[in-house]
Amino acid sequence: METKHLQLKGMSCASCANTIEQAIRTVPGVGECRVNFATEQATVQYNPQFTTPEVIQQAVADAGYAAQTIADNTPETEDAEKATREAEQRELTRKLVVGTVLSVLLVIAVLPNMTGLSLSWIPLWLSDPWMQLVLATPVQIWVGSTFFVGAWKAFKHHVANMDTLVALGTGVAYLYSLFVTAFPQVLLAEGIQPAVYYEVAAVVVTLILLGRLLENRAKGQTSEAIRKLMGLQAKTARVIRAGEEMDLPLAEVMVDDVIVVRPGEKIPVDGQVIDGSSAVDEAMVTGEPIPVTKRVGDEVIGATINKTGSFKFRAQRVGKDTVLAQIVQLVQDAQGSKAPIQQLADQVTGWFVPVVIAIAIATFLVWFNTMGNLTLALLTTVGVLIIACPCALGLATPTSIMVGTGKGAENGILIKDAESLELAHQLQAIILDKTGTLTQGKPTVTDYVTVKGTANHQELVLLQLAATVERQSEHPLAEAVVHYAHAQEIGPLPDVQQFEAVAGMGVQGMVSHRLIQIGTQRWMDTLGIDTTPLEPQRQTLEAAAKTTAWIIVDGQVEGLMGIADALKPTSVEVVRALQRMKLEVVMLTGDNRQTAEAIAREVGIKRVFAEVRPDQKAAQVKSLQAEGKRVAMVGDGINDAPALAQADVGIAIGTGTDVAIAASDITLISGDLGGIVTAIQLSHATMRNIRQNLFFAYIYNVSGIPVAAGILYPFFGWLLSPMIAGAAMAFSSVSVVTNALRLRNFQPTVH
Repeated sequence: METKHLQLKGMSCASCANTIEQAIRTVPGVGECRVNFATEQATVQYNPQFTTPEVIQQAVADAGYAAQTIADNTPETEDAEKATREAEQRELTRKLVVGTVLSVLLVIAVLPNMTGLSLSWIPLWLSDPWMQLVLATPVQIWVGSTFFVGAWKAFKHHVANMDTLVALGTGVAYLYSLFVTAFPQVLLAEGIQPAVYYEVAAVVVTLILLGRLLENRAKGQTSEAIRKLMGLQAKTARVIRAGEEMDLPLAEVMVDDVIVVRPGEKIPVDGQVIDGSSAVDEAMVTGEPIPVTKRVGDEVIGATINKTGSFKFRAQRVGKDTVLAQIVQLVQDAQGSKAPIQQLADQVTGWFVPVVIAIAIATFLVWFNTMGNLTLALLTTVGVLIIACPCALGLATPTSIMVGTGKGAENGILIKDAESLELAHQLQAIILDKTGTLTQGKPTVTDYVTVKGTANHQELVLLQLAATVERQSEHPLAEAVVHYAHAQEIGPLPDVQQFEAVAGMGVQGMVSHRLIQIGTQRWMDTLGIDTTPLEPQRQTLEAAAKTTAWIIVDGQVEGLMGIADALKPTSVEVVRALQRMKLEVVMLTGDNRQTAEAIAREVGIKRVFAEVRPDQKAAQVKSLQAEGKRVAMVGDGINDAPALAQADVGIAIGTGTDVAIAASDITLISGDLGGIVTAIQLSHATMRNIRQNLFFAYIYNVSGIPVAAGILYPFFGWLLSPMIAGAAMAFSSVSVVTNALRLRNFQPTVH
């Protein structure tokens, strides 16, 4: 299956989105289709052996709309889309200005009838129905052309949408007024006083146009995250070719190009440092506020900012393969996806317009037959058609999802789809892999003690001897010793003679004519070396689940090291935060139970799955799910991928493997565990926002349509003016989108 994103044209409401979705799904070879009314885009999965994008686009055209394939995300395409949006806004604004001026004149013309007052300042010619016809006609034909063209297209394809309701409502008011203007004697002969409603038709069209303008502007703000991400990208790169530096457009940069980056410049693409060093601000991609030091061999990410020094790096990923491009694509995919909570809204909008038309017809018949009042029947019918709004229902979920996923990207959290975002707030248990998730993922020297203590320089000399021998080994524990020694600034390491690695025991070698041996207790026992001087310290370290390594000089114990996979700085804080959120936190590891429980105690976790083989991790997730719990799995390694896929929500540490990230639903780009809490908090905030939107949308229609139909008229004499109905409809969608935009103020709290 392949996936294509299509830009749609001609949609006016959520009913249009349903129509397009159904049309695409009927194409043979299409597996899945999601149409997002908020973004006006379709995401289609199809089998290229059975269909093509052109066939899918034709299906959309046959349904009365237009579709075109979206090009790869680049600053140029984003600029083109922005220019198109701005052109549409300018056209809407021009129509709104004309509609407002003409509508105001029409309202002034009917003020005496509306207020019952004699207003001498209003010129008599404004009261002439023919003059009102002249003023109202441009509003219907030009200002409201979008609604009538859309309604006609929908009619030709045997569907009904929001344009249908607006065209019917304003069209009925306009055509009735035109008939009264041309043939008033027909109504007089029936004993009905002629009255025109040009102002109703004009004001409603203008107000709905105002609502559409504000809605379009607000919808543009919901996709601000994509524009921000695209704006991070550098425009050019300083590339060395044929021994010369030259500035090239980003599109011309190739893999293996050597690129120079100076202080204050953006890193143009992803690569590996080959010369120099600097501090790089990666906050815009990873969410990490502290600059990261980059040296030879370190990877750099495109769009991040070089702070201090200059360096050269070799390009490894360019174009759509860069981390930023993949982030943009993931965010776009997530914004185009549908959350399960949207299913009800989709079902409602599927039959909404036909039902509203049926209610409008019934309203007219009831009032005309029971009251014999044509004016009352006409006004209530128009009111029902105008106030009904499936747009708010269609926007309630996707706008919140767009803002929520965009906000996640700003905080270094990539959310694969809307379903994952929704599920995250329903979690009851969370499994944290130990190695690389709770811990740093590599051995670190945590304790170093010597027989002679720290009163003199002997400690550093001993450390230098140990590091000199360990440098010859490729074992992870040896690497930890060397790193620790360098951090203590021990100076240059001398040469080693007669180096030997004893499998499963340790290493030894001659340094400055002295025999240095570093290894396990079992090796010391085999060698017959007395370790009594530091035996209490060894027992304490091993009780804390740390690996111990003895340092022996010429057969005498001189020092002891405790080595462990150290916890990440935020692990304890994050576990406490998750527990405060009423989540059961479980640790999973392949380590022995003693080590596992020691780490669990340190971070405050009570339930531990220890000695779990890689192929058993998914089974442990299933066991928690069998208890009736919604489970999240957090991991970073290849062996975590099955468990991540099995979990209700898989959360991958972005500093881990590509396989783990691909299997996950949420990715923490920076590897900071605080992102887990942020993701869950963001899910809660987004779902709360969606529920508010759905409440506004449903309560608006449930209460608005009966009132417009005149249900209160027999009891209180209250009748909803079609103009007020038009204003309410226009601003219902705006209120939903505006509420969704409040999510941009979301701030995570991990404490």
